[in-house]
Amino acid sequence: MSLRNQLKGVGVALVTPFQKNTEVDYDALSGVIDFVIEGGVDYLVTLGTTAETPTLSSEEKKAIINFTCEKVNNKIPVVVGMGSNNTRELIEDLQTYPLEKAVAVLSAGPYYSRPSQEGLYQHYKAIAKASPRPVILYNVPSRTGRNINASTVIRLSKEEENIIGIKEAGGDFAQCMQILRDAPGEFLVVSGDDALAFPQIACGMQGVISVAANAFPQAFCSMIDACLDDDFALAKTFNDSLIDAYEIMFSENNPAGVKAFMAEMGLLKNVTRLPVTTLSDEGIERVKKYLKK
Repeated sequence: MSLRNQLKGVGVALVTPFQKNTEVDYDALSGVIDFVIEGGVDYLVTLGTTAETPTLSSEEKKAIINFTCEKVNNKIPVVVGMGSNNTRELIEDLQTYPLEKAVAVLSAGPYYSRPSQEGLYQHYKAIAKASPRPVILYNVPSRTGRNINASTVIRLSKEEENIIGIKEAGGDFAQCMQILRDAPGEFLVVSGDDALAFPQIACGMQGVISVAANAFPQAFCSMIDACLDDDFALAKTFNDSLIDAYEIMFSENNPAGVKAFMAEMGLLKNVTRLPVTTLSDEGIERVKKYLKK
């Protein structure tokens, strides 16, 4: 099966559960992995932004990769988040991290540095040549400070065989449709925004890497499956039920919102690492009200 087909549907950007002392809670992580797989997700993404990766040490990141791959045991594919604004350091990490069991790496645009489009192109070109696994671009300008323009994405998709797709979270539908029109047919294009995944799949995207699927895998996967089957009336019923959850999840911070939902559901402790703080009392009341409904 091609990677495009393996990574079609719902990937879940896994949270990193913490104990009360903020150490990684591997028992809870094991339970979350079971929960989302049973809920129907098609693949896992570990060490994405939702995993609070900027607050994890290199040793913790390597341990989480190993734990996740061993826990999954080839039941579904695993993608590993590998991004940095230091191209040289990222190349070293790609060559030293335990990526043997991963099917691909997901690499967010360099944050804070705000490189030109040529800088972005050269950054990803260097990563593609160094990476032992296929690379999925991740465009999330709200976090990185720089949009990866459609022209840059198309250029990379046609020139670098090791760049096989993009997670698009820029929210620009015109840009999305240009990528879908001009990228090679085998190039994977998935949504990076839960609230926009429904219409973006209608435009031609092949799926989504989701935050909400940590807490609501069954409902969210049912919505995406219906979209991919062109049953948008059914998909709308699922999506309508999740719209308020999306809003609450991202009202203050990600992953503070989704962790609050998961804590109320008994999946993990409601603990984050600074600078991320847990959801406010008002936010938690909204979580409780939604879950009761």
